Formats: sequence, C-alpha cells, structure tokens
Amino acid sequence: MTEARTRTRVRPSQHAADDTQRLGIAAALVLAVVAALGLHTLVSAPAMREAAEAELARVIADEDRDVCGQFGLRPGTSAFVACSRELANVRRKQTDRDQAAAAGVL
Repeated sequence: MTEARTRTRVRPSQHAADDTQRLGIAAALVLAVVAALGLHTLVSAPAMREAAEAELARVIADEDRDVCGQFGLRPGTSAFVACSRELANVRRKQTDRDQAAAAGVL
C-alpha cells in the first residue's frame, strides 16, 4: 500500500498576505509600545522635574554651607545669609557667562 500524501499548496499571493499581516501586527505592537512610553513620560515628567529641582536646591545648600563654613559663618546667622546671597550672585553671573559663550558672544 502506498500512502498518498496530500500537500496543501499555498499560493504566492497567500504568502504575501500573511507577510503583510505579520508586518502590520509588528508595526502595531511597536506603535503601542512607543505610545505607552510617551504617555509614561508625559505623566512622570512633572515629578521628575520637581525631584531634579529639589536635588539642585539641596546641592546648592550644601555648597553654601561648605563655602561659607570655611569662613567661619554658621547657618542661621545674618553673615551666612549674606554669604549665601553672594554665592547666588556668583552662580548667576557664571550662568550668564556660560549662556553668552554658548551663543557665541564671548
């Protein structure tokens, strides 16, 4: 007895349709992931900005305490407040110089 093997022949146009469908599904998945990441970024951006601002404030306070402390000025004194204010002026002037240099003015 010989077994007759039946083969299902797939037409080339069916392959193309299957490939197109797979590409469409893959593109939809990639688009969904990108949309989810974008939404996550939009939602978390304010919290990230707030955390960065808090970290910057902490770093500046530490710098003020270190620099003014080198001159014997203790936090909570009027001399420390004046020292911190002058350090803020130095930082602002440096920022102005950096921005001018970036703009090609300097």
